[in-house]
Amino acid sequence: MNIALIYGGRSGEHEISLVSAASIARGIDKKNKVTLIGITKDGRWFLQSEKEYERICKDTKTSFKIEESEENKISIIPGAKKDAFCTKNGSLNIDVVFPALHGTYGEDGTIQGLLDMADIPYIGCSTIASALTMDKEKTKQILKSAEIPIVPYICIKRCDLNNSQRYDEIFQRCIDELGFPLFIKPCCAGSSNGANKATTPKELSFYLMEAFTWDDKVLVEKAINAREIECSVTGNSTTANPNNESETVRAYIPGEIQPKHTFYDFDAKYNDPDGAELLIPANISTDLIEAIRTVAVRAYKALDCSGLSRVDFFIDKDTDSLYLNEINTLPGFTSISMFPKMCEKAGLKFPDLVNLLIDEAILRYKAKSSLTTSR
Repeated sequence: MNIALIYGGRSGEHEISLVSAASIARGIDKKNKVTLIGITKDGRWFLQSEKEYERICKDTKTSFKIEESEENKISIIPGAKKDAFCTKNGSLNIDVVFPALHGTYGEDGTIQGLLDMADIPYIGCSTIASALTMDKEKTKQILKSAEIPIVPYICIKRCDLNNSQRYDEIFQRCIDELGFPLFIKPCCAGSSNGANKATTPKELSFYLMEAFTWDDKVLVEKAINAREIECSVTGNSTTANPNNESETVRAYIPGEIQPKHTFYDFDAKYNDPDGAELLIPANISTDLIEAIRTVAVRAYKALDCSGLSRVDFFIDKDTDSLYLNEINTLPGFTSISMFPKMCEKAGLKFPDLVNLLIDEAILRYKAKSSLTTSR
């Protein structure tokens, strides 16, 4: 099987993608062929050399680099299936795509829509599920309709920002209804890019402006004095065949993040090796572990997720209330990432996890291909 591993991209998480992709490349069974496709920060796609794959497999501490060559520039042909990816030298003959991309232009439904148009199997959620889960406001709306507890919030849009009177009214609502401290987050950015904690009106104003450099919608949330719990989920929630265990929706053993920064920000996640302590399983009761796994599956199904997701929770330290924070449909796959670590703790080793995700992708593609699209 020829697996196209795509990484990099137009995202604030470009560098993280290079590290995740390297871990995935090493975990793919060597009986398969791995075709590397690197996306530059300005969005151009290039086929990478086989030597780059060999380098990554030999050195477990390094990450991918993207080599730009006009000869290896990639074009995509809609509807061409295995022959959808081409260079000047012809088709790459791809069987399945593993998009090791995080954040915008990777986790937000854009590449999923492109791969749907190309008519080729890919790992991860569908176009619509990816787009919904990337948008924190839309995710909260769906979770609320499914009666899954969420943190109180107010969403501010750029059109509000452009209307000074309306902006002042919403700004005051945030303070009056939610109260300090507050978390400010771009609605559609990942890895805590543009996220900050405000304790005063001055900080709230400053951090809102920073968040609006990342997105046209910004979420203001009540800051919960919380423990951060995460749960890995795999499976195909809309197409699962009960006779095929590979597609069964399954939640794994939850883990706990104990950040040593003000909160679990970008630096704590990726730059500071001592930025957080990761506990797997989470230091919570057996009953609460099962409750979290149950809610994680409910949320996964409510949003029609498939392939994989990491479902993130808060437990209020003051009240013990459980809240679902967000769902990450292409979570980190680095050596310190929680998603593969939680799966491994449940007995699903990294290479087996990669194989499971590939099997899921192909089965979901077959189910979708059987649908009628014209008369």
